[in-house]
Formats: sequence, C-alpha cells, structure tokens
Amino acid sequence: MKIIIIGAGQVGGTLAENLVGERNEITLIDTNAETLRELQDKMDLQVVTGNGSHPEILKKAGAEDADMIIAVTNDDSTNMIACQISYSLFNTARKIARIRSSQILKYRKQLFHNKHIPVDHIIAPEDLVTRDIARLIDYPGALQVLEFAGGKVSLVAVKAYYGGLLVGHALSTLKEHIPNVDTRVAAIYRNGKPIRPLGTTVIEADDEVFFIAASIHIRAVMKELQKLEPSYKRIMIAGGGNIGAGLARILEKNHQVKLVERSQKRAAHLASELSNTLVFCGDSSDQELLMEEHIDQFDVFIAVTNDDEANIMSSLLAKRLGVRKTMVLIQRSAYVDLVHGSTIDIAISPQHATISALLTHVRKGSINNVYSLRGGAAEAIEIIAKGDENSSKVIGRAIKSIKLPAGTAIGAIVRGEEVLIAHSNTLIMSEDHVILFMVNKRYISDVEKLFQVSAIYF
Repeated sequence: MKIIIIGAGQVGGTLAENLVGERNEITLIDTNAETLRELQDKMDLQVVTGNGSHPEILKKAGAEDADMIIAVTNDDSTNMIACQISYSLFNTARKIARIRSSQILKYRKQLFHNKHIPVDHIIAPEDLVTRDIARLIDYPGALQVLEFAGGKVSLVAVKAYYGGLLVGHALSTLKEHIPNVDTRVAAIYRNGKPIRPLGTTVIEADDEVFFIAASIHIRAVMKELQKLEPSYKRIMIAGGGNIGAGLARILEKNHQVKLVERSQKRAAHLASELSNTLVFCGDSSDQELLMEEHIDQFDVFIAVTNDDEANIMSSLLAKRLGVRKTMVLIQRSAYVDLVHGSTIDIAISPQHATISALLTHVRKGSINNVYSLRGGAAEAIEIIAKGDENSSKVIGRAIKSIKLPAGTAIGAIVRGEEVLIAHSNTLIMSEDHVILFMVNKRYISDVEKLFQVSAIYF
C-alpha cells in the first residue's frame, strides 16, 4: 500500500516505523528536514521536506497515486486542509486526520464528509485517552483494558501478586478455581520477555498476564491473579485540559471527584461547567496543597497536564503522601519506559492510543480493531472472518488445524451476541469476530493473508 504520512513527530514517526516493516511504501512529509533525515537513516522510507497542506509538496510526495493520506501534525488546520487538497486535486481514496480541538470535534458530523471537509476517519487523541483511563477506573488493579466486538469481550493486562489464588499454580488449574467462567491467558510477560502460556505454565508473582474473557467476567478472573481491589470512590485529577475535563465529566456521575487546575481562568470555567466536581486553582506538585486536600484519603491521583515532568513529579509526591493509586499521562515514549516498574502505578501514553486507532484504519481486509501493546512490539486485533469453506483458509476449520504465525494466539470468538473463548476444537464460522494476540506484530501481514477471501468468493 502506498501511504503518505504528514507530520514526523512522535505519532507520525512511530506510525511510519509500524508500517514500514509491513511491506508498505511510506512517504513522510514534515517541515523539519533534520527530523526527516534521522528517520530516513533508521527506516526504509521516502521523505519530503515542506508543508503537507501545499499541493506541490503533496504532488512531490506522490499523492497522485497514493492509496491513503494520514495527517497527524500538531496543527488541526494543516491536517484538515491536507485531506481537502488530497481529495480535490488527487482524488485520494482514504484520508485520516488527527483532530485535537474539542470545538471542532463538537461539529464532526456536520463537517467531516466529502461535501464539506473530506476526512474519512478522525483520530481524536484526547477522547481516546479519556476513554482508556475511564476503563481503568472501572477495573481497579488492571494495567490495561481493551474492548472488542462492541464491548462484549475484553483483553485485560494485570500484574500477578502474592496472594493471588493462581500465583504458584499451573494455568490448567484456572478452570478448577472458576468453573463457571471461561477465559484464556493470551500471553505472559516475565521480566519483560514473552512466555508462551501452556497448561503447565506456573504463574509467578510480578508476571504481567494478558487474559481474555467476556467483559462481564473480568473481575472474577482478576481475582485469581491478585487480591481483588475495592472499587475506586475518591479521585483527584491534576490538569483541567481537554482530558482532565472530559474525565471529570465521566467520573463525577459515580465518584467523588476533585480537579486541580493551575490557571485561575480555566478553573473558574470548569467550576461552572462541571456539575458534581469540586474544582480549585493550584499547583498539583505543591506538597502543602496535597496535604491540605487530604490526598492520603483518595483512591486515585490522575495527572493529565501537558507537562510530563510535572505529571511524574506530582504523582510521585502524591504516592509518597499516601494516595492508593497513581495514573500518569506521559507524552515522551522514553519517559514511559523510565517510570515502568517504579512507584507510579500506571503510565498512559497518548501516542500508543493514537497509533492503535490509526492502525485500525490502515490494516487490510476486515480488521475491526487494532491495539498496539508493549511499546509497539505486540498487537491485539479483532478481525471478521469472511467467505465460506471453499474461499477461506479459516472458515469451517477448528483452531488447531489453522496454521497461525509464530507467537500468535486466537483468544476468543464473538458470534452474534455469544462470546466463545477459543479452544483447540473451536470452529470459526463466517462473520465471526476473531480476537487474536500477537507477541510479534511483524507477522501481521501473514495474519491478514490467512483471513483474506480468495477470488472465487462473491
């Protein structure tokens, strides 16, 4: 596939790195020649220096025969205009734009279609991050919660702790512990390295375990791996930007929420806009302020300002002062690795959320959802099985007879309203939503080919 990416920042650069290894023809546009040169030295791609919303720059990048344009600069206007010009001048088939402004997103239905602004798919990082954090609040103790098939099934990452019922026991005993719940462990990471989960595999403390189950059974499975945490009730949010405000709006319905915002003007605006959130102006990294607000009585401290260092420092301080859990928004990928395994409980990367959403629209065939995991090394995907027994390599076949790429496991199948946890004898039927976990995402093209329908299917 010939893809033009506009914007060579963290999102554009990481996306290019994901796609180059999948035999795509990638051209990257950015105004910063030095950044482009560094990326070209690392990857096999073409680069064009210039403004991605200018017709001549797009033409130079090959827009005349490009299959897709992905505009992910930090400027919403540039992204929208680039899509408009690609459509008007070059008739580009698929156009994706990153839009951050809540004022623009408010009118997305009226604005984004071919009669007005021709953007086929909108990626809104703040919305994605807000949704991800809200899921983590719903499932105390989870490191990650990924939903598939409209929320019917979830892939959950948890850390196994001493005291968990399954710790020190083989995976085969899981069915004995929860006989009425069907689940499957899709992957185990021990000391940062993947372990193939077998029935004889013994769960150890500090293992990072990815399991898949019907969403209604998540807490029952989590209880096997760690002492089940009580629900979060009292939450403090540091930062009143789009993410902080959106999160408060969601959480204030069922939680006691306090929001700390540095700007007095913004704090006053949020106080008038939010119904049940207590908003006050202040510095979330001020020890006296946190002590006065009794941070030790809160269940979660969520730092979502635009400053990585401020988020990290305020969270470390809140943790030292006695808050139960900390969640930190971190833009720089190097910082995510730095805090992993520290006293900070969960690091949230908007880049990972954005890349996952972008990959969902880039992947070939009937792929419905893509989640980038473990810093981009692994992926979880949802793919719809198409065709029949004659035109498909998977339809009507038991999972044990399907030649999956190395490190790839089918975790679950959603058939209509029914969730089927995958076992060796489970058959795949047409229109099944198949959820796969890939320890090594370089095999994604092999999975796509496996599920492709042959030319005889009509």
